[in-house]
Amino acid sequence: MEGINWSDLFTAMDRFLLAMVDRNVLLVYVVLFAIFFSETGLVFMTFLPGDSLLFVAGAVAAQEAGLHVGVLMAVIIAGAILGNTLNYYIGAWLGRRVYDGTIRWIDPVALKATHDFYERHGGKTLVVARFVPIVRSFAPLVAGASGMEIHKFQAANVSGALLWVLSLVGGGYLFGQVPLVRDNLGIILIVGIGVVLGPLALAGLWRLARRAAGGRRTVPVQAAHPPAAAPSRTKRR
Repeated sequence: MEGINWSDLFTAMDRFLLAMVDRNVLLVYVVLFAIFFSETGLVFMTFLPGDSLLFVAGAVAAQEAGLHVGVLMAVIIAGAILGNTLNYYIGAWLGRRVYDGTIRWIDPVALKATHDFYERHGGKTLVVARFVPIVRSFAPLVAGASGMEIHKFQAANVSGALLWVLSLVGGGYLFGQVPLVRDNLGIILIVGIGVVLGPLALAGLWRLARRAAGGRRTVPVQAAHPPAAAPSRTKRR
């Protein structure tokens, strides 16, 4: 589409959204629905932006650019709920094949991390995972493969989507009315991503360092008992 640079979706989200608003406001709703449906519904689409795009969309809506923040929230919530539901049914259909390594489009590292989290926290994973990139896309898949009951899944799915979208889009909408934030949205976004991803990266490095240190301290365990002495010969008389 002329006038829209799709690479801006990853580098300058506010410019990307404003370009679409100038072309067709309805297009913004369609594209955002598709992005959040795909990012939460298909595990091979985890590269799509999530939290940051929600915040920027709210900030752009605050600039009176033709976007209605209520409609924006409703569209994104619908996409996030339906995407998670699709992902759940994919996991239920695949079953234990999700874990056997034969499905190439499933990242085994991300899958294991999500499964371990799900084993510890159960349904709460679906709510918390909304705010964790990558895990957000794998949580419904794991829930489906683990046989979670659909009514419990949908309760966590809907509540997580509401909390996620309302907090981030609403936060972007409120801050987008502040001139300092509005005029420096790109810088603030980079800082925000650093604040979110920084602790996760440090935690990962800390775990790697602990594993490496534990491996160096491991010493082969020697036999607890000394070798038995050879039996003495008894002289016959």
